Amino acid sequence: MSDGVPKIPITRAIFDDEEARAVAAVLASGWVVQGPKVAEFEEGFRSFTGLAEAVACTSCTTGLHLALLAADIGPGDEVIVPSFTWVASANAVTYVGATPVLADVSLETFNLLPDEIERLRSPRTRGVMPVHLFGLAAEMDTILALAARHDLKVIEDCACALGTLYNGQHVGALGHGGAFSFHPRKAITTGEGGMYTTADPASATRARSLRDHGAARSDHARHTAKGSALLPVFNMVGYNYRMTDLQAAVGVAQLAKLERILGSRIERATRYDQLLAGQADLVVPAEPEGHRHSYQSYVCRVRIDGTGEAAILAGHARRNAVMAALEDEGVATRQGTHAVHILEYYRRTYGYAPMDLPGAFAADRLSLALPLYAGMTDAEQDRVVERLAWHLAHHTTRIHAG
Repeated sequence: MSDGVPKIPITRAIFDDEEARAVAAVLASGWVVQGPKVAEFEEGFRSFTGLAEAVACTSCTTGLHLALLAADIGPGDEVIVPSFTWVASANAVTYVGATPVLADVSLETFNLLPDEIERLRSPRTRGVMPVHLFGLAAEMDTILALAARHDLKVIEDCACALGTLYNGQHVGALGHGGAFSFHPRKAITTGEGGMYTTADPASATRARSLRDHGAARSDHARHTAKGSALLPVFNMVGYNYRMTDLQAAVGVAQLAKLERILGSRIERATRYDQLLAGQADLVVPAEPEGHRHSYQSYVCRVRIDGTGEAAILAGHARRNAVMAALEDEGVATRQGTHAVHILEYYRRTYGYAPMDLPGAFAADRLSLALPLYAGMTDAEQDRVVERLAWHLAHHTTRIHAG
């Protein structure tokens, strides 16, 4: 990397004095655990998304756990989960004692192939977990129709999907529940944090108890009412999945910037589409009709000749060489995400081979996320595209294979 050339990160959180003032105000208040700021963050989230119920928690992973519990999925049940996703999707299913049945994905959208539901369904199948990967909604009409036909619960993994619309509706309560992430790579962040969402008030009430050890009422409700000396009643076994008011204060400040952040990300993604239009070696992200992609990440795919394992591995070697060269020049890239079926625990436990789910395996080996963040400049984006094109042209290993 040349001296004096600034690094271009994969993403950048948008913070200013508002977050600092919000945290300082919480510290001054003396109430730093789950309390009024969490309630304000939940209300702001509901207002932005139009979703009926929002329950703040510690991460999207714990939100998925709450969603599965609210759907009464447990030991002996199976849940169909796309393999190309962050491992937390499958892990959450194991937390409730159920079995994640990994499914293949479309290489064009990176999302669950609805036909996989019919292929993988068994008498034990109780649910399906579509993942709205990188900010593009899964094909929910088809998934919901199949789920209704077979009496399956639909739990949406919305980790990447704040701002994602499907036929004009925000994702997160199209099925029986969903969960969002506020990790630093997401559109807005609370450091770590998540939100369970649903259209069902009873499920939300249960989730609020489950996130707080199973308490019948929250600490804030107890401490602000008469009789606060007595501990709450615990009617079920719960968890400590409480978001703090410190995190929520950051979230409230972040929500105020969300429209601008999403607009900037979408503008940058559109500009990438234009700049990469002539790049034959890359497939750019899809945005089918009826979708509003929120571009949590801009994930391309290295194009290969053929569909067999040899072609995938040749493309994988080429992608990795390009990524390493860009890193040396200060341009950050990332693999889109991983194929869960080839991770050691799931491969060993369930006996998967890479080509059992060829779409997910190819996505794992060929996906390439480019830098994307609100406030990215034309000059930064031009540099990413210019250096990417140069390295693709100079790493041309190909294998023609079926």
